[in-house]
Amino acid sequence: MGTRITRLTISVSELPRALALYEGVLGLIRRYAVEGLVMLATDADPGGGSIEVLLHERTPTAGDAGVAPSFAVADVDAATAAAVEAGAVIVDEPADQEWGERQSVIRDADGHVLSLVAPL
Repeated sequence: MGTRITRLTISVSELPRALALYEGVLGLIRRYAVEGLVMLATDADPGGGSIEVLLHERTPTAGDAGVAPSFAVADVDAATAAAVEAGAVIVDEPADQEWGERQSVIRDADGHVLSLVAPL
């Protein structure tokens, strides 16, 4: 098996607020929750090649120079609007990109930069 990304760990200041975006808007599937941690995934099958997103409740250190994951969504415009309702801020409005995607860039409530994408 080659190298692949299996998990992104995202520091969040408040789990309930973060879950409104990552679980509620982006539709990530909850695998488990323990004190201060919630493990989400891109699909329900642990062996199916999904990527885990671990929300870790601790003081976040957000910045534009870090990693910015892209989440595939069915409708970039609708997901962007829902993300704003969940506390996100728009960095780049939804727009068609020359590489064949519609994309928006948002900053979650803890300041992390995320892209929402869908094929054109």
